[in-house]
Amino acid sequence: MAYIKRAVEETVKTAAAKFPAVLVTGPRQAGKTTLLKRVFKGADYVTLDDPVALRNAVEEPGNFLKVYRSPVIIDEIQYAPGLFRYIKIHSDKSGKKGQFYLTGSQQFRMMKNISESLAGRVGIITMLGLSMREADKTGYRRPFLPVEKYFKEAAAAAVKTTYRKLFDVIYRGLMPAREAGRIDPKLFYSSYVKTYIERDVRDLAQVGDELKFLKFLAVAAGRTGQMLNYASMAGDVSVSVPTAERWTSVLCASGVAYLLQPYFNNRTKRALKTPKFYFLDTGLAAYLTKWGSGSALEAGAMSGAFFETFVIAEIIKSYYNAGISEPPLYYYRDKDGREIDLIIEGDGVLHPVEIKKTSNPAVEDIRYFTALDKYTEMKRGSGGIICNYGNFLRLTGKDSIIPVSYL
Repeated sequence: MAYIKRAVEETVKTAAAKFPAVLVTGPRQAGKTTLLKRVFKGADYVTLDDPVALRNAVEEPGNFLKVYRSPVIIDEIQYAPGLFRYIKIHSDKSGKKGQFYLTGSQQFRMMKNISESLAGRVGIITMLGLSMREADKTGYRRPFLPVEKYFKEAAAAAVKTTYRKLFDVIYRGLMPAREAGRIDPKLFYSSYVKTYIERDVRDLAQVGDELKFLKFLAVAAGRTGQMLNYASMAGDVSVSVPTAERWTSVLCASGVAYLLQPYFNNRTKRALKTPKFYFLDTGLAAYLTKWGSGSALEAGAMSGAFFETFVIAEIIKSYYNAGISEPPLYYYRDKDGREIDLIIEGDGVLHPVEIKKTSNPAVEDIRYFTALDKYTEMKRGSGGIICNYGNFLRLTGKDSIIPVSYL
C-alpha cells in the first residue's frame, strides 16, 4: 500500500525537537502510527492493542519502559494511563527531547492524565484523515485564511476539480487506508464502524445497547452541518437527553465529530449560543446515511450540508496540520435569522466566510457579513464565498469568490 505524505510531518518533527514526548491524537485509521513509523524510522515500536504488551504496561509500567527503550513509539497509549507518570520520570531524568512518540484515539482519558502527569513535557498534535492537499500531493501547508497572501499561494498549489469529481471525494471520504488501498467505501466503513463501536465506544461510554448507539451514530450523521439539538437526536433514538449529550461527547472525543462554536461577545446580545455539529469525515457520514454513490449524494437533499461539512473539515485539517490544535473558527447566527457559515478570528480581525455548493455565487450570498460591523468591537476583515465556481474573482472590495480547490 503506497504511503501518502502527510502535511503534519513537519509539525511532528518540530514538536519532537522541543519536547521529550509527542502525542499524536485523532480518529482511528487517520494514519497516526504510519506517520510516526515513517518519520522516526529508528525508534522502537509497541502497540497496546497487543494484550501481552498491555498487561505488562498496566501491571509493571516501570519494567515496561525498560523493555521498550526510548526512543519508542507507543501505540494506543490511552489503554495504560499509568505509563504517563513513568514517562515523566524518565523524561526528567534524561533531559533529552524526542524520546517518546505516543498515539491515541480517545482524548477524554488521555487529556486528563496528560494534564496531571506530562504538563509541559509533551507536544500534542491532532491528526485527521487526508486533506485534499495531501491527496493531490500539493505540499501546501498554510492554514486557510481569506487574505491576499493566502490566495496567491493557494492559486499556485491548487488542483482544479470538477463538480462530479468533488462529490465522488465527498462520498468516499479521505481516510488514508481507504484512499491508498482504493478500498470500496461501503466495505471500508462497515469495518470501521464495527471496530469503532467495539473499541472506542465500549471503553469511553459503557454503551449497553450497541444497536441503539449505531442508530444514534446514523442520526448524528444525518444532522451534519446543523445546529446541535440534543432533544431532537435523543427523541429519534429513544434515549434520554443526557445520554445524547454523552454520546455526542464521545463522537467528539474520538475524533469523529466536531462542534463549531458560535461567535458572540458582550455586544452580540441577539447571537445564538448553540454550536453547529459536523462529522469530520464525509465518507463515514455518507455511509451512515446510506448514500449509494457520489452522483446520488450530489443530487440529493443533503448535498449542501455535505459540501459545507467537507469545507469545514478541510479548513480544520489545515489548522491541525500546522500544529494549531484549537483553530480560531466560529459561526454566527442571531435571533433575526442572519447567519454567517464561518468566522475566522486572527490578530483582532474577523474574516467572514460563506459556504455554498453553487457554481454561480452572487453578492446576495454575503449580505449578512455586515452583521459583524454592527455587533462586534473587532474589525471585519476580508472574506468570501467558498463554492464550486472554477476561478478566483473579487466579489466586492474586500470579499472574493473562492474556488473549493483553494482549500
